[in-house]
Amino acid sequence: MLFEIVPNLSEGRDAATIEAAVAAVKAAGARVLNWSSDAVHHRSVLTVAGDETAVLRASVALAGVALERIDLRSHSGVHPRIGALDVLPFVPLEGATLADAAALAHRAGAEIWRRYRVPSFYYGAAARTPERHLLPAIRANAEWLPDEGDLARHPSAGAIAIGARDILIAFNIELATSDLAAVRAIARAIRERDGGLRTLRALALPRGDDRVQVSLNITDYAATPLYRVVELVRALAAQRGIEVLGCELIGCLPLAAVETTAAYYLGVTTL
Repeated sequence: MLFEIVPNLSEGRDAATIEAAVAAVKAAGARVLNWSSDAVHHRSVLTVAGDETAVLRASVALAGVALERIDLRSHSGVHPRIGALDVLPFVPLEGATLADAAALAHRAGAEIWRRYRVPSFYYGAAARTPERHLLPAIRANAEWLPDEGDLARHPSAGAIAIGARDILIAFNIELATSDLAAVRAIARAIRERDGGLRTLRALALPRGDDRVQVSLNITDYAATPLYRVVELVRALAAQRGIEVLGCELIGCLPLAAVETTAAYYLGVTTL
């Protein structure tokens, strides 16, 4: 079975820490497909693939790097976070199911707790209770006790949200404005939990220099095509006199999503 993990580290400024994380993944026998860092978010996202053993080892190794090198007590960044290794989703690829990914997520959380005493919350298909299915719910409920571990937070490393999910697209749209309230209204209008597009999650994050970002997770790119999200944000921004400056892909995306979007903008039909 092949799996993907997409660890989000609360470090986007120190190149040595990111290099240590990448080296730890490779030493574990997994393959780093992509990584990107953002200093304003103070966050880095890695896309890693491998078999069951390799991604499990990589996950535990990354928790060790985060514990050693990241201290949330002196951390500041615009992206919400609960931990040094903040999010760790397991994604089934070839020959694997969501149930397999959830079982692997639980093994990772248990081993990270045993080795490093960093607690974890399980979300997505790995959630043990319905109210913890969505990652935003875990972020919003600081009083919840973790699923793995007997303390609410590690003093410096916080906690980890460990999940199991299908492939999603992480995508940002930059808007030329300093009006955070206006962009928050756009995010509310388009995201699923407030009645917007199905499978879409959206946040408004300030970027400085008269820029605000719509930070997006598209959890079902077939149901909610990427071009539809971009054009809806463009239209809602235009109603407020705001220009779209550009877009940013975080990590990888399926070829099918690229083909669908290219077909829309080029006016061609894909087979």
